[in-house]
Amino acid sequence: MKIASINIQNIFHRDKDLIQSGLNKCVTDWVSELDALMRGDSKTERDTERIRELSFLLGFERTEPHAYGILRKRNGGLYLKECNFSQEGRASEESQWRGWIPLRTLPILNASVRNKARMIAEADPDILIVQEVEDKAALDLFNNTYLSEFGIRPFERTLVLEGNDARGLGMGIMSKNGYRLDTVKSHTTEKDRSGRPLFETDCQEYFFMTPEVRSLRVISVQFSKDDESLRKRQAEAVADIYEAKIADGEENVIICGTLNDASYSDSLSPLIRHTDLKDSSKHPNFNVATDHGRDASYFRMGAYQKGVNIRQKDYLLLSPVLFKGLTETGLNRKAMWPERLAKWSLYPSVQKREQAASRHPLLWSDIQI
Repeated sequence: MKIASINIQNIFHRDKDLIQSGLNKCVTDWVSELDALMRGDSKTERDTERIRELSFLLGFERTEPHAYGILRKRNGGLYLKECNFSQEGRASEESQWRGWIPLRTLPILNASVRNKARMIAEADPDILIVQEVEDKAALDLFNNTYLSEFGIRPFERTLVLEGNDARGLGMGIMSKNGYRLDTVKSHTTEKDRSGRPLFETDCQEYFFMTPEVRSLRVISVQFSKDDESLRKRQAEAVADIYEAKIADGEENVIICGTLNDASYSDSLSPLIRHTDLKDSSKHPNFNVATDHGRDASYFRMGAYQKGVNIRQKDYLLLSPVLFKGLTETGLNRKAMWPERLAKWSLYPSVQKREQAASRHPLLWSDIQI
């Protein structure tokens, strides 16, 4: 069995709040000021004049000779703009609508989408767990259109469940070659001590039957990025789920996803150190192309290993029985854009940061069950 996991960071479109801003501080301040002025219930003559100034600075003053409206790209965002109107700073019964609507999500470059498919196709797993996918329609289109372009057969079964985050951060599962998904369980409704959802995104359990009629449980999870105490409570909850499955006699259990911390951290200790789970990246046969840049000769704290100096945030954790059956495992970062001093082999189609598939690697394992 070959299983892979990747935080794909959406397929075709991504919420603008999740995209690292490429604007300088001056432009960002102009946008914030303009948004604040446009939201005001009443505007003075000075406000209107400032709106005109900011519109000019941001490039909104240009008009186009089209009948209705157009989408225009301005400062990293797409905006819907009505055409053939005089420049006015407010709406009224006489002027109707005057202004623009910023879109909530931004499209992902087609080159990036193709590199996502290229990375998955190179692994060609029987089971693929994806995180941060916008919806099932996007996953199905990606599966049926893009993967075949790189010479692999599309997955036979796809499933996406939306979690607690409404910004398109759902979790999905894809399988083929006789690996049948039997049951699914979501932990979106679990609460922490304050009554808030315990998992900001989700923790999902998938129960598979293999072609040899053996059971396999996969737990896909995403931990908090900014709150260390919440991340530790999430790790404790997932550890409890794992221990309960082992106590029930299940042996083939995998936990994967973005845990957002290094393996030695206190927040991950309930899962990494207080259970018998094994990290696939610590296996002797862990296969990854090493750095050939200036930092290739040392081990950076929190990295996967020497010469693989990207901070470990994504994990493929295996129960002891599965780890014993691990024949080959690895990490694919050929579609990740190198940061700082790091340098590694990239696909020829990755020429700039915007063409990268994701800021996360793809983890895979070949396991004899």
